[in-house]
Amino acid sequence: MTRPRPLVRAPRLRPGAKVAVVAPSGPVPADRLATGLDILRGWDLDPVVAPHVLDTHPRLGHLAGRDEDRARDLQEAWCDPSVSAVLCARGGYGAQRMVDLLDWDAMRAAGPKVFVGYSDITALHEAFAVRMGLATLHGPMTATVTFLKDAATQDSLRATLFEPESVRTLGLPTARGLLPGRARGVTLGGCVSLLAADLGTPYARASADGGLLLIEDVGEEPYRLDRILTQLLRSGWLSGVAGIALGSWAECGPYEEIRTVLLDRLGGLGVPVVEELGFGHGPTALTMPLGVPGTLDAASATLTLDEPALA
Repeated sequence: MTRPRPLVRAPRLRPGAKVAVVAPSGPVPADRLATGLDILRGWDLDPVVAPHVLDTHPRLGHLAGRDEDRARDLQEAWCDPSVSAVLCARGGYGAQRMVDLLDWDAMRAAGPKVFVGYSDITALHEAFAVRMGLATLHGPMTATVTFLKDAATQDSLRATLFEPESVRTLGLPTARGLLPGRARGVTLGGCVSLLAADLGTPYARASADGGLLLIEDVGEEPYRLDRILTQLLRSGWLSGVAGIALGSWAECGPYEEIRTVLLDRLGGLGVPVVEELGFGHGPTALTMPLGVPGTLDAASATLTLDEPALA
């Protein structure tokens, strides 16, 4: 079984860099997008909006336009040599519907670039890792309230993009060791329901063996989270995982109930687990590199990267 290996890191951004904003999943509120673009301009970036970002599917209102248009936006942005980064506007649902419409050979030939998003974008993080061998950023999206309102969220992304060596140790003061230990591995993960939904699909990662798994979710009641984790356990996908970092569980029910499920389902793995690290759908969404080697330490409740997220 192939263990996760360090992936190719994209170059860090420089002042004046052109960044493309795309919408691979759900519809994007125009007012929030405008505010997010202003924040990016304030960082001395040059954001450009892909043609279909403000579309809505003609029949399926939960999608930001037709699958082929969302895929074309992402692919054209990625293959544009003047674009240094591709940022997702929001999550929602829809990335799974368009991921197989992308020309991964053409995107691989375009070289490594920064890719940022979370939630439903987990499907694309996995595809970038498996199909392109590229490290990506599980981070805030341009038209989401957390990015627009939370200073710590903004600071984390900005530092990662421009000065990645300054954010090698990750975690909020809320972080605590849930299960003891210290583990090394390569980071992977995202929204846990999307990881479970990826099982059995073409090009899906075989397992998290040897990796440091980062998981979080939103709107999954305790029994549904139990079902998701049980599916990952029964499929063998969690076999050999080195350690697990937990983010936020927004709208999933009382945290003590969620915590009980996490302990019950993850406790038998015998690996260190750190909770409330500060990424995902919570009030603060720290930027977490995926595909980068590091150490998870339950005693200090930190995730420390061996190298900066970007080159």
